[in-house]
Amino acid sequence: MAVMATDPPVPMRSRVLGVPVDVAADVFQAALALRDRGGGQIVTLNAEMTMAARANPELGRAIAAADLVIPDGAGVVWALGRQGHRVRRAPGIELARRLLEHGAERHWRVALVGASPAVMEQLLARLRAEIPALQVAFSSHGYQPPEAWPGLEDRLLAARPDLVLVALGVPRQETWIRGLASRRSGLWMGVGGSFDVWAGVKKRAPAWMGALRIEWLYRLIQEPRRWRRMLALPVFAWAVLRER
Repeated sequence: MAVMATDPPVPMRSRVLGVPVDVAADVFQAALALRDRGGGQIVTLNAEMTMAARANPELGRAIAAADLVIPDGAGVVWALGRQGHRVRRAPGIELARRLLEHGAERHWRVALVGASPAVMEQLLARLRAEIPALQVAFSSHGYQPPEAWPGLEDRLLAARPDLVLVALGVPRQETWIRGLASRRSGLWMGVGGSFDVWAGVKKRAPAWMGALRIEWLYRLIQEPRRWRRMLALPVFAWAVLRER
């Protein structure tokens, strides 16, 4: 007797400190299901972004309008656990890489936007070597003058990408993707510093630091100037503990 294929369960939307986040058994399958429905925006939520969204209404609206918000940070996973949701941390860099590899197998048209000119050049070279079948239909570094962006957007959309990865930093990448909502199709995802890692410019924290949930410390060591942004972490934890 043939076994009927079943669609993956639809993610359940919850909230952490008022910011939406989706509870999904498998974020990769949730992303593929989203593409099958016509595409949409994927946001990778961590504690730092949660606090930024509470202070920045434009970012908050972009996250609220996103089609899939995955729990990227250990703090968000912890906060969801306090609500009774048992979820695993879903690092955005891992989801994005898996989508690239999946897209290469299925001849997706991929677009890459962001990072510096040097990083973009190194990124393209590495991806060609590591994922030879990857079809990059459009690429552009993120250090463009304001007047260049309308034309860049037109060329990007004309390329009809199935997957667009955007490394412009928070909140710009999320709000920029949101601004193109009426014109875009396919999957669009902000990936922060992933291009730097894939290009070999920066390294991810060792696995043991991820297991101990102290990846933030590794990032701080690599980028000491981030210390002000890291102050959001204890504020986030205290707010979650106070929340009923």
